[in-house]
Amino acid sequence: MTTMIHFSKITKRFPGNTALDNVDFEIKKGEVHALLGENGAGKSTLLNILHGIYSQYEGDIEIEDAKVSFKNANDAIEFGIAKVHQEVNLVTDLTVGQNIALGYEPKKGLLVDYGAMYKKTDAILERLGCRFKSSDRINSLSVGEMQMILIAKALFHNARIISFDEPTSALADKEVDRLLEIIKELQAQGITILYITHRLDEVFRIADRASILRDGKYICTVDIKDITKEQLIRNMVGRDVSAFAVRNKPLCATKEVALEVTNLESKGVFHNISFKVHKGEILSFAGLVGAKRTDVVRAIFGADPITGGQIKVKGKEVVIKSPKEALSYGIALIPENRKTQGFVKDFSNAQNMALASMDKFTSGAFVNTGKIKDNCEYYIEQMRLHPADPEYLTNSLSGGNAQKVIIAKWMTTNPDIIIFDEPTKGIDVGAKAEIYRLMEEMAADGKAIIMVSSEMPEVIGMSDRVIIMREGRMTGELSRSELNEESILQFAMEG
Repeated sequence: MTTMIHFSKITKRFPGNTALDNVDFEIKKGEVHALLGENGAGKSTLLNILHGIYSQYEGDIEIEDAKVSFKNANDAIEFGIAKVHQEVNLVTDLTVGQNIALGYEPKKGLLVDYGAMYKKTDAILERLGCRFKSSDRINSLSVGEMQMILIAKALFHNARIISFDEPTSALADKEVDRLLEIIKELQAQGITILYITHRLDEVFRIADRASILRDGKYICTVDIKDITKEQLIRNMVGRDVSAFAVRNKPLCATKEVALEVTNLESKGVFHNISFKVHKGEILSFAGLVGAKRTDVVRAIFGADPITGGQIKVKGKEVVIKSPKEALSYGIALIPENRKTQGFVKDFSNAQNMALASMDKFTSGAFVNTGKIKDNCEYYIEQMRLHPADPEYLTNSLSGGNAQKVIIAKWMTTNPDIIIFDEPTKGIDVGAKAEIYRLMEEMAADGKAIIMVSSEMPEVIGMSDRVIIMREGRMTGELSRSELNEESILQFAMEG
């Protein structure tokens, strides 16, 4: 294979931080090349340079042996370099075809040539095997179908190079399978693919080679067929970390019931949910997309209404109509969506950690900023937060470190029952190990933990027991000794 892209001694500095340090490697023409590393390793920064989003950097980019320099993203697009983003941002008031061609519509005189536009965009959708048409409205499509529109956009611009940045994070399993098929089809058409993901299974399914970055430095490029997951991870984190969750401490569930739920119901959402979770236990909820696991835990936390059933905390029946009431009963929820529900974007680490416990840090109208800082410094050490700065904006942290701030926020309330909803979603393997360590320490301290997770290794590795749901109903319960992927999937798919 000939070389398609050569990143030559790329260095990118931000104030107080070198995001990329002398990065130098090649990507072959027509290959699927994975870009791997922990959050903050520099992967997205490198893609942003390739796509013209960052035009100021040191070093050179060569494409097919010719030096290129893009002033902006449009320069890169017109050169044939397109990006499929993690977050789908489309104009919902426009049709599929209008979104695909947006800003580059074919013209007939001064007017848009809609006939030519829809003909070209329909041909692309057919090429991708899409069931929808370019005349359809965006708001009628699923997330997976919207992802296909982003790929269609790339093909509309005759892209020779397409990068994918965490493209499967919001997709159901079937949509993931279809996306990976499409990527292999694009490769067969001679398109060079760059692929960023935290899901190593996907790397082994579609990638030819992978380049690894760590702390802004290039580590190595490997042939996927010649390496194991464990070796990949060792290169990514610089230490031995299992790709899978592992309980390193003895199981410590007691007979004391911390939370009991009986016949819980939310009309039209979930039905007849009954379970107990004990002090020191990690109880997981597993299931496929649409199982309504998140709806159940949000209802227990008072964030969503219930229409029937009973909740008992430490043996006493309680009525929880709001998160504030849940908090008063010692229940905390670490939400699935960190950025919109976990922290305040413009707040520092210290402020976000204090957010759920302001009564501890206030006296009348006065806020004790010293206590807030002390609390943050305590949890910085406990959580191994990086950077270890109380004044650092949480919004600027990597996904794993932001998750630690959210956990610290709820630990500040001293809860007895902690609900983790997708605790390691979008988090690199090194940070995952840290989150698992924290969960084990909480269980050892007698906390009752409920975990909702879509990651099978996480469910199998971390749980004392697992409840499986399907379409709003419980379909099975497995003890730790019974846990295996086949049993969980059978309950999740068939009940």
